Amino acid sequence: MERKIVTYGGYFERFMQGLAQKEQQKVKYGLLLLKLQDKVSTRFVKYIRDGIYELRTLYNGNIFRVFFIFDDGNVVVLFNGFHKKTQKTPENEIELAIKIKESYYADKRSSD
Repeated sequence: MERKIVTYGGYFERFMQGLAQKEQQKVKYGLLLLKLQDKVSTRFVKYIRDGIYELRTLYNGNIFRVFFIFDDGNVVVLFNGFHKKTQKTPENEIELAIKIKESYYADKRSSD
């Protein structure tokens, strides 16, 4: 199985630009797993809520998260990412991901 990786709104690209080269490589490794594997370990992917998942990356003591959804069972749409500094995923980051998801579906409906 191979999923198509799609981004929306430039959020993911802006997040990646803020990372060092090695950090970007680690995030890309997680994306590769997401793209190629049917089931990805909870070490890398965790369900948050409302159809939102997070891609989990750990590098050099730093934790990075990227929110995404599955669309049509195949397409992975990447949203906002952030450097996690607390034990719990910040509620404002989850709320932002939900708003981005709603915008994505609104744009998708209007283009159909």
